[in-house]
Amino acid sequence: MQPIYSGGSGNAQGAVSRVEFLRTTYLYLAGAIVAFAFASFLLNILGVGMLMLKAMSVSRFVWLAVLGAFMIAGRMASGMADNGQDNSKQLMGLGFYVLAEALIFSPLFAYASIVAPSAIPAAAFVTLMLCGGLTWTAFTTKSDFSFLGGILKIGGMVAMGVILFSVLFGASLGLWFSAIMIVFAGGCVLYDTAQIIHHYPTDRPAGAALHLFASIALMLWYVLSLLLKLSGRD
Repeated sequence: MQPIYSGGSGNAQGAVSRVEFLRTTYLYLAGAIVAFAFASFLLNILGVGMLMLKAMSVSRFVWLAVLGAFMIAGRMASGMADNGQDNSKQLMGLGFYVLAEALIFSPLFAYASIVAPSAIPAAAFVTLMLCGGLTWTAFTTKSDFSFLGGILKIGGMVAMGVILFSVLFGASLGLWFSAIMIVFAGGCVLYDTAQIIHHYPTDRPAGAALHLFASIALMLWYVLSLLLKLSGRD
């Protein structure tokens, strides 16, 4: 789960207009989504997701190790994108994070492709519609959703605790948890979009795209999980 961006200023804050920054951020975001789709498709062809599923069937602690590695990779990538002094380093952080997301999604995609293949495009469509609506809300309302930061941090810690509990003790996370996490991800999209519009340093478009991509990926994960549960396949 990607850390909530807490603000800060870049060295070239005034060098790039907010409009140009927004345009570049969403261009990078579109590129990250395309790269994620391609990487996920490639990993599926290579059978990486199936290998991870088999490993997790042996021991649930494998998934715990994967989550830990993903969190470390996310923090490293976020640090590169948020603090890199040149655009190439920031883009490396974004690319690294996209690859990490593709890897952690690969077992879920592999499972869904076996039991309910239609759930994957359906989840992508629902996520696109929800994120599009939330983005429109953030851009058209006069409200600054930055106040959600503290709420999301606490909610993220609670969610992570529930996930760790389920992995450690083999408890199943039900339908309502996925629904709640979709709402949580929606809050993340609103918060990140507000940060991009009002506060994020204009010389960090790759970092801004990374945070927003992370929130969209989180929503996709739980939308797909919810659809699998509703289909009776999870």
